Amino acid sequence: MAEAIAQAGGWIPFDDFMRMALYEPGLGYYANDRSKFGVMPEEGSDFVTAPELSPVFGELVAAQVQDAFVRTQTSEVWEFGAGTGALAEQLLSTLGPACTRYTIVDVSGSLRLRQQERLARFGGQVQWADSLPAQMQGVVVGNEVLDAMPVKLLLRQQGVWQERGVVVASAVGDDIRFGWAERPTSLRPPLEPELPLEAEYLTEIHPQGEAFVATLADRISRGAVLLIDYGFGESEYYHPQRHMGTLVCHHLHQVDSDPLVLVGLKDITAHVNFTGIAVAAQDAGMDVLGYTSQAHFLINCGLAAKLDQLEVIARSKAAKLMMEHEMGEFFKAILLSKGVAPWDPAGFVQGDRMHRL
Repeated sequence: MAEAIAQAGGWIPFDDFMRMALYEPGLGYYANDRSKFGVMPEEGSDFVTAPELSPVFGELVAAQVQDAFVRTQTSEVWEFGAGTGALAEQLLSTLGPACTRYTIVDVSGSLRLRQQERLARFGGQVQWADSLPAQMQGVVVGNEVLDAMPVKLLLRQQGVWQERGVVVASAVGDDIRFGWAERPTSLRPPLEPELPLEAEYLTEIHPQGEAFVATLADRISRGAVLLIDYGFGESEYYHPQRHMGTLVCHHLHQVDSDPLVLVGLKDITAHVNFTGIAVAAQDAGMDVLGYTSQAHFLINCGLAAKLDQLEVIARSKAAKLMMEHEMGEFFKAILLSKGVAPWDPAGFVQGDRMHRL
């Protein structure tokens, strides 16, 4: 990291720093062998995802995937950032032969090994890819993928916008410490914050996440894209009260706001601007079919009936998927399509929030 900063003239933009901290081969957070996903810090994990919390999550997501299979007349799933393979296992088990091929696209070699072990019983139905083909059909699934894509940091001070980057603050032997530094920029957030010019305002923009969606639109000839993540529509994302941005880190189930320490040993993430994702999709030729909270999405897919079938402990875990103070309101779901006539998707029949994008 220090070498990269030196080669760049002493300063790199934060998205470059975040990319290296998360994905540098063998060293980055998602490229090393540390445990990441789990329920308790005693396991050495840093955070829990919905598929790890309860298998009900994948069983219900499968209802939307099956709906998309029928509407798009496809039978393949492409999952990005499959983690431990928990969601893939749940989807494959629920979809059965309706899914003829399940392709995982993941940059983490260590996680790929865990996925291969977990999904071995599905044999040739599952395959792995390092990149997307020139053309593809099917249903793309991404749970907590967008939030892990590098973001740019923008800081407004005294009415002047600057891009925040990273420098080497001190280096004594192997003890290297990083610091913040700003440079003038022509970049702007999509909404100007309604704050006095003298008020300091820090936020993020998401060119990589939006480029990812545009790439999917370019490669998909017929299919759908289901993305589930934490975030807001644009007006909420750039609200004046969110004047310190949304960037956070996760380590041993603790949250902090300093990505410049424990580099490579903790997760760095930012909330998703779902308006930006929707606009990028539309500009690239996709239709936005639905946007809602995770709670509404899962309820629409049959959560109530699932809860009735569970024992008390399993029901308690599954209920966290929809509780407002847990994952239910914090996470959102968005569904995009390409190459087919728009339809009313199963997971968005009630509680749709398209008007809030």
